[in-house]
Amino acid sequence: MLKRNIPLLALKKFLFRELLPSLQFTGRWLLLAAGVGLLVGTASAFFLESLDWVTRYRETHRWIIGLLPLGGFFIGWMYHKYGAAVVKGNNQLLEEFYNPLRVIPLRMAPLVLAGTLLTHFFGGSAGREGTAVQMGGAIADQFTKRFKLPVSDRKIILTVGVAAGFSSVFGTPLAGAIFALEWLVIGRLRYESIVPAFFAAYLAHYACSGLWEVHHTAYFIPTVPEADVRSFLWVIPAGICFGLAGRLFAKVTHFWTRLFSNHIAYPPLRPAIGGLVIALLVYLMGTTKYIGLGIPTIVDAFSESLPSYDFLVKLMKTAITLGSGFKGGEVTPLFYIGATLGNALSMAIPLPVALLAGMGFVGVFSGATNTPLACTLMGIELFGAESGLFIGLTCVIAYLFSGHSSIYRAQVIGSPKQQRSARHKGKRVG
Repeated sequence: MLKRNIPLLALKKFLFRELLPSLQFTGRWLLLAAGVGLLVGTASAFFLESLDWVTRYRETHRWIIGLLPLGGFFIGWMYHKYGAAVVKGNNQLLEEFYNPLRVIPLRMAPLVLAGTLLTHFFGGSAGREGTAVQMGGAIADQFTKRFKLPVSDRKIILTVGVAAGFSSVFGTPLAGAIFALEWLVIGRLRYESIVPAFFAAYLAHYACSGLWEVHHTAYFIPTVPEADVRSFLWVIPAGICFGLAGRLFAKVTHFWTRLFSNHIAYPPLRPAIGGLVIALLVYLMGTTKYIGLGIPTIVDAFSESLPSYDFLVKLMKTAITLGSGFKGGEVTPLFYIGATLGNALSMAIPLPVALLAGMGFVGVFSGATNTPLACTLMGIELFGAESGLFIGLTCVIAYLFSGHSSIYRAQVIGSPKQQRSARHKGKRVG
């Protein structure tokens, strides 16, 4: 009798201890992720359309760049007056994940949206990922309050918000989901959040691109060489250069942040002075190619010969812009830096210029954010699977050679990049 009951007991154990809990978890988080994804995707669609409008207006009314110091002062005053609780931006999302204290105020979303649009309107050099991620985190965290989620679920909902924001702003749902799992702790993936992160990333992408029909820039790598040993050996020095560039960007941005913070006591004056520096540089150089997102130059890097110093100029202008207190993201400037650096390396490395630009596009991003898996998937989503081996190897090499640095100062090192650097485990990046 006992032997005949064993299969029945095993079936009941499977049903009540594994299948039903999995179905409950999936159904619950599908509903929550749907709410977050659709809201964040809609917010990203509005943001991207608004960003496109302010960029076009600035480029047809270039005199407005002279008002960049005034715009910077207003952004600084706005955060000084109303945004003290959310001024840390992406780092605040990380800190709340590590040490949950209180729900992120919803005002983070409109403040970073307005601050980023004003930054681009007046001619700062910044990106857009920080805005989308912060809007996603702030919107998602309101579900914590509404549904009284426990701490463990709050960590998941924050991850869901980041995945939705990243996915919708770049049109890369796979990379968005993995980025949200990978950026939290260097060298570790948060698998407990993988199902809702993928749900939210897809639904946010669908809301932005499908429902609201906001389209993203297309990039092309027309020629990919044969994946032989000779080709891959050339990927190594390229990946090292991209990793070092990501490290340099992080260090220079933190340098300007400390410089402005230590020498200018009144916060609104920091972006005002930073804006004056950027406006003067634009006037002296006589071009606007190094401000804003820089999408036209990124596209050109895949097919045209560009000045070899483009990546350094963009790096410096972005570091001053963000370090002084303007709002926006770092990732699109990292795309610019990487693509133009890859373009420059084509003079020394015998790989197709478009492939090198694509490798740099995601490689510098990988090094600066410590997210090689997300960057590999992003490269495949944007450029196609044909270049996947080159993209993947580039991202992991750049990740290694960027060291324990990051554009996100609050990132914690969960798994050091080398055995010899085990002393870094549990510490924040330098």
